Amino acid sequence: MIIDANKTNAQRFITAYNTIDQSLRSIYNYKRSMTFSDMIRRTVPINSVIRKYEDKLIDYARLRNSIIHNSNEEFVIAEPHSEVVLLMEKIAEMITKPPKVVNIVAKRAVLTIEGNMSIKEVISLMSKSGFKTLPVYENGKIMGIATPNRIIEWCGAKIDDDHNVESILANPISQTLKDGDLNTRFTLCNENLTIQEALDMFYRNRILSAIIITKNGGSYEKIMGLLTISDIMDLSKILDDYE
Repeated sequence: MIIDANKTNAQRFITAYNTIDQSLRSIYNYKRSMTFSDMIRRTVPINSVIRKYEDKLIDYARLRNSIIHNSNEEFVIAEPHSEVVLLMEKIAEMITKPPKVVNIVAKRAVLTIEGNMSIKEVISLMSKSGFKTLPVYENGKIMGIATPNRIIEWCGAKIDDDHNVESILANPISQTLKDGDLNTRFTLCNENLTIQEALDMFYRNRILSAIIITKNGGSYEKIMGLLTISDIMDLSKILDDYE
């Protein structure tokens, strides 16, 4: 956010406050009659930035009311501390111009596999490569993801019926996938996905293992990046350091 050196802290604070207020109303279609504090509380479950700064934003709403209702052109009742102003401007920036996931994950390699690869081959590949979340393609379409937990879960159930481990491991990895995995175990998103949105998706769905990024969010597209649960801390830090 460009800082106007000619503005006082109070003016900068009110500008940032209004930006947050107007942006949230526009994004989530809140009514004009809803108070700022109520709007913040309602946004907490669906926005990681607001969730993180909920208490401060509600406190700052009281400060805003004091500045607006008890000040005039010649006298400002409260001049916010510079740290408060900078934080409000940072929050406003994160809401209006949130950093995108693709700018982070596009720099990292993604290892994909074909659905006809045997479970044994996949386990070996995971061990040698260090990749533990592998998108699975069949006929050019992303069908799901292979993970150690899913492999163990599937093989464990089969061992009860067939004690021949070699025959179990010879099955194609596609056998470990389930029709209901899309939007449950993994989901597809387009290149405009923001870090805040990604964090919210992991927050709302605790069994989500991966978010796969393609240009338009299509299953027949090339993968641009992959997010897993292990990325949550890194994404949160990016928001902390965002300027």
